[in-house]
Amino acid sequence: MTSPEGILGLIFIIKLTEHIKVRSVKSMSDFTGGEYKIIVVGAGHAGCEAALAAARLGHKTAIFTINLDSVANMPCNPNIGGTAKGQLVREIDALGGEMGLAADANFIQSKILNRAKGPAVYSLRAQIDRRAYSEHMKLVLEEQENLDVKQAEVTDIICEEGKVKGIRVHTGTIYLCKILILTTGTYLKGRIVIGDSSYESGPDGLLPANKLSDSLKKLGIKLLRFKTGTPARINERSVDFSKLIEEPGDDEIVPFSFMTGDLKKEQVSCYMTHTNAETHRIIRENIHRSPLYSGDIEGIGPRYCPSIEDKIVRFADKESHQVFVEPMGLGTKEMYVQGMSTSMPEDIQIKMLRTLPGLENAVIMRPAYAIEYDCIDSTQLDLSLEIKTIDGLFFAGQINGSSGYEEAAAQGLIAGINAVMKLENREPLILTRAKAYIGVLIDDLVTKGTNEPYRMMTSRAEYRLYLRQDNADARLTQIGHDIGLVSEERYSRFIKKQELIGQETERLKKTILPPSKEVNEFLRRHKSAEIVTGIRLYDLLKRPEIDIEYLKEIDQYSDMPKEVIEQVAISIKYEGYLKRQMIQIEQFRRMEERLLPEDIDYKNIQGLSLEARQKLDNQKPQSLGQASRISGVSPADISVLLIYLESRKRKNKEKD
Repeated sequence: MTSPEGILGLIFIIKLTEHIKVRSVKSMSDFTGGEYKIIVVGAGHAGCEAALAAARLGHKTAIFTINLDSVANMPCNPNIGGTAKGQLVREIDALGGEMGLAADANFIQSKILNRAKGPAVYSLRAQIDRRAYSEHMKLVLEEQENLDVKQAEVTDIICEEGKVKGIRVHTGTIYLCKILILTTGTYLKGRIVIGDSSYESGPDGLLPANKLSDSLKKLGIKLLRFKTGTPARINERSVDFSKLIEEPGDDEIVPFSFMTGDLKKEQVSCYMTHTNAETHRIIRENIHRSPLYSGDIEGIGPRYCPSIEDKIVRFADKESHQVFVEPMGLGTKEMYVQGMSTSMPEDIQIKMLRTLPGLENAVIMRPAYAIEYDCIDSTQLDLSLEIKTIDGLFFAGQINGSSGYEEAAAQGLIAGINAVMKLENREPLILTRAKAYIGVLIDDLVTKGTNEPYRMMTSRAEYRLYLRQDNADARLTQIGHDIGLVSEERYSRFIKKQELIGQETERLKKTILPPSKEVNEFLRRHKSAEIVTGIRLYDLLKRPEIDIEYLKEIDQYSDMPKEVIEQVAISIKYEGYLKRQMIQIEQFRRMEERLLPEDIDYKNIQGLSLEARQKLDNQKPQSLGQASRISGVSPADISVLLIYLESRKRKNKEKD
C-alpha cells in the first residue's frame, strides 16, 4: 500500500509531466518562424531562379541557404554557357529568368563556340567573375519584393497526410508553407575526397546538409549516390604564360539576354596547354592512389566530364589532352585548370600539374577534389518537377541528378513557375522536347532517368535545328508573357523584333536583282553561278556560298539590327531543312497529344512485355509519346498501347 508521502510524490510527478507537455506544445508554437506560400531550400542557380520566379509572380516566398556568402556560387569552373548550355541560358532569359542578365553583367570573356558547324549548334560561352556574379545575384534576391532570404540548414520536411506543410531548420524553428522546392545541389551528405583523405563537406569546404537525406528517406523517396569533381586552382603568379596558347574572347560580344544592348568591355584571355607522356606516366604509376580505383569513392561520376586519371585509363592510346587555364575573376589571382579534374592525393596533383608546359612552377591554392552527394531518382517526378507521391513537393537542379549551373537554373525556373501554377490552380508549364532544350532536359530526367550526373548536349535534342539559341525569344517569350514573368518592356521589344524580321523577309522576297556586269562580277568573286535573268534576293541567299553580309558589296544590305538580320538569314538559308524538321515536330506533337488515362492498369494489358508493364506502372507516363521514351518500353509495346486505347475508346462509346 502506497504511503501518503508516496501518493503526494506521484501526484507531483504527474503534474510536472503535464506541465512539461504543455511547455513542449507551447514551445513548438513559439518556434514557428513564419508562414510562406512557397519555400525554396538552397540558393544555388536552381534556387535563385525558383525563388525569383515565385516572388515575381506575386507569392510570398522564402529562400534558405546554409551560407549566405555562397549564393549562386560556382564551385567548379566559373563559366556560363557553352555547347547546348548557351541555348539553355537563352531560353531561361526568354521566359523571364535572371541568369542571362547576371552573366552579361559579370562576364570577363565572351565567345561563340562552334562557329564552323552551323547555327544549330552555335553556343555562347562566357567566363564569369565568380565573386561578382555571386554578389550580384545575392543583391537581386535581397531587393526582390515578396522574397525573404534566410541563412539556416533545413533538417526536416514536415508533411501531413501526403501533403507538404513546412520545414524545420537546425535551430528547431519551423516555417510553414503551401509549396516546398528543394534545390540542394551537392550538399546532401556531401563528402569531399582527396587521395586517402575524406571528410564531410559541401563544395568549396562549406558545411554539408547531413540530416535532410534522412527526412527524404522517411517520406519514401528513393535516393541515389552521385559524384562530381573539380580541378585544382593555381596562383596566376606561378604560371609562365609565354609557354601557353592564348585564347582571347570574340571581338564582337554577343549577350546572353535579349534585354542587353551592345556590350563593350575589355576582356581577359584564357589559355591552353596540353598533358604529355610524363603527365600520363605519373598518373599510371600512381593510379592505385586514386580513390576512383581504390574503391573509396562509391558515387557514380559524370561520363562526359571524367577525371584526368579516368581519361588516361579510358583513352590509353591518346598522347595528350587539352588543358585550359582560366581566370576565376578580376579580383583574384586564382586560375582554374580545366581538364585536370582529379581526386588524386595532393602530392601527385602537384607532380602532374608541373609536367604541363607553362605550369612547371605551378603553386596550388586549392587542391582538386571529388565530392559525393545524395540525389533523388528523377523518375519519381512529374514533368512539372513535382514528386508524384507528395502533394506540393518540387525538386530542381543537381538533386535531380543533373550537373551544371545552366541545367540547374533551367529546372529551378520551371519549378518556381509550376509551384505558382499549382497554387493558382492553373495548368503546369510543360515545355516539350520540340519546344525547348529545357523540355529535352526535363523530359530526359523524368522519363528516362539517369544513372550518372546528367549533362545537356546538342546531340540529345532531336529538333536542334529549330531549337537554336538565336530564336529562343521567338519560341518562348510569348509563353513567359502569358505566365506573367516577361515584363511589358521586354514583350514590346520582342514584338518589335518580330515585326522587323517580317519586314526584312518581305523586302528580300520583293527585291529583284537584275543581271548586270557588276552583279555577275560579284557572283564570280564569291564562286557563285552568274545570272541571265533577274533573281530575288531571297533566292540568291539560298545559295550556300552567298552570305547575307555580302549584300553590302552591291548596296542591297539592310540597316536592320544585327539580331534581326541573323534570324532572317538563318530562316532563308535553312528553309528546306526547317520545313522537314517542322514535319517531324508535327508527328511528335500528335504522339504527345495521345494522352494516357491515369487509371490505366498496365499490369493487366495483354501483350505488353513484363518490363514495359513494370516501367509504365511505376512512372505512369502522361502521353503515348512520353511512354515511347521510357527505357525498356519497345515499339511493339507502344503498338499494344495504341490497340488498347482504341479498344477502350470503342467501349466508352458503346456505354454512352
